[in-house]
Amino acid sequence: MSTIAATNSLFEIDVELDSLLDEIEEQTAQGGEPSGELVGRFQQFCSAHDEKVDRIGRFLRQMEAREQFCRSESARLSDRARTAAGKVERTKNMVLYYLMSRDLKAIEGREFTLRAQKNSQDSVRITDEAALPVAFRRIDARISGVLWETVLANLPDELGKMLESALEESRPDTDSIKAAILREEQVPGAELRRGWHLRIK
Repeated sequence: MSTIAATNSLFEIDVELDSLLDEIEEQTAQGGEPSGELVGRFQQFCSAHDEKVDRIGRFLRQMEAREQFCRSESARLSDRARTAAGKVERTKNMVLYYLMSRDLKAIEGREFTLRAQKNSQDSVRITDEAALPVAFRRIDARISGVLWETVLANLPDELGKMLESALEESRPDTDSIKAAILREEQVPGAELRRGWHLRIK
């Protein structure tokens, strides 16, 4: 990379090019030719501009590839973690069954001792999940704001407050906002705007 491209930002190169163009126009406006030094500097900055754009493009491509790799690795490692956790649980249960079926408290190896130990408190074991009444379940639901308001409006005040206090997360529904604005409805706190994105080709 040239020194100009390495030590100047794209904005700084652009400002310098504008300045050089103004000088070239001034010299040609007086009926003369721009100096060789000025033309040479202009060409250097044009070349540096192209280098800078290419460098930014390469950087963005590399970062996009890194993002995709990290996301795929995250999903892969999450799957492996779940698999490992399952193997841990199955192996612990197998050893516990071995100890209890032989009325042993522990077995020893050269490095580790595997011991059966009673829990400090009782824990729930689900024997038939399908038979479990809804009252004994925690419900995680994703519902629209319209349905939420309708439900609250039809509940007694006390029950409505209990339901509202159970709310953990609420976020904008951009699809319904966009549809409402396209129907020319007013949506306080939101607007529809055509944005921009950077395309690399």
